[in-house]
Amino acid sequence: MRLQNNRVVRTPGVRALARLARREGTGVAGTALATRAARVGVARVRRAMDLAVARSPQSLFLRELVAQPASVGAICASSPRLAARMAALVGAHPSGLVVELGGGTGVITAALLAHGVPPHRLVVVEQSAALAEHLRRRFPDVCVMQGDAAELTDWHAAGRLPAGQDGLPQPIHTIVSGLPLLSIPAPVRQRILHAGAQALAPQGRLVQFTYALRGASPWQASGLVRQHSERVLANLPPARIDVLGH
Repeated sequence: MRLQNNRVVRTPGVRALARLARREGTGVAGTALATRAARVGVARVRRAMDLAVARSPQSLFLRELVAQPASVGAICASSPRLAARMAALVGAHPSGLVVELGGGTGVITAALLAHGVPPHRLVVVEQSAALAEHLRRRFPDVCVMQGDAAELTDWHAAGRLPAGQDGLPQPIHTIVSGLPLLSIPAPVRQRILHAGAQALAPQGRLVQFTYALRGASPWQASGLVRQHSERVLANLPPARIDVLGH
């Protein structure tokens, strides 16, 4: 709608403009009306897409994938079935921290909480500032660390992770990783692997998913031993979960 001589005048919609264009035929007026109809249609689609992106965590994930393909690395966010299976492989620990590397939109985080991991014992590491802020809003009781996963050992040693009731740093009993290790440059990947293996408690467990259905886990290069492996074919694309330890 628009104002004309203090009167409200309705602006023709896409269908009305299209009808007018057909009525005018292929002349100048008809071509102009058809062009106007197309522009109105594009503007409406763009507004609808912007609204969907603003409301959808999946769209936020896709924006970050386009902006940081090497950091995000996945074709689509982890499926709830893959996340639930990873959470089930975490096991139960009476104490200690569970650290998730690469929180994304929070699919695995939600599965870990549903599995029974207490929020005050869960730490989520996410490099993307936009995704980290999304995680803080979605899980206000969870410690979200925005930064490089290779800093995990330094954060732990400096006491930046949640402390126990005695005020001392808690051991990291479990690391759950959704990082796209195979798409991360080798020098950066080696730093992450070294930090994760060093931070993991002696009897700890590391759970990693990958889209490479065959071959060794990159974590084995850091000295960890693969204890279990399984495939989740219901994910898109199909994924493999490895469980490793010292």
